[in-house]
Amino acid sequence: MEKRFLTIKEAAKFLEVAPLTLRNWDKSGKLIARRLPLNRYRVYTISELENFLRRFNLKKRRQIPVILLED
Repeated sequence: MEKRFLTIKEAAKFLEVAPLTLRNWDKSGKLIARRLPLNRYRVYTISELENFLRRFNLKKRRQIPVILLED
């Protein structure tokens, strides 16, 4: 069963940004979070996050291996 909502920490990990970035995006209106009724925590759905990535033409960053060369 797929989880219905992602916490701010899980959403930040999905987008590969800091949770503070999501809070700032919420305040600026760039990515509006839903709020849980009991505690007002920010939550997101995966489809909202994927739409956000498409809307701003962003791609999830891939880890690029770094090779250190010595002389």
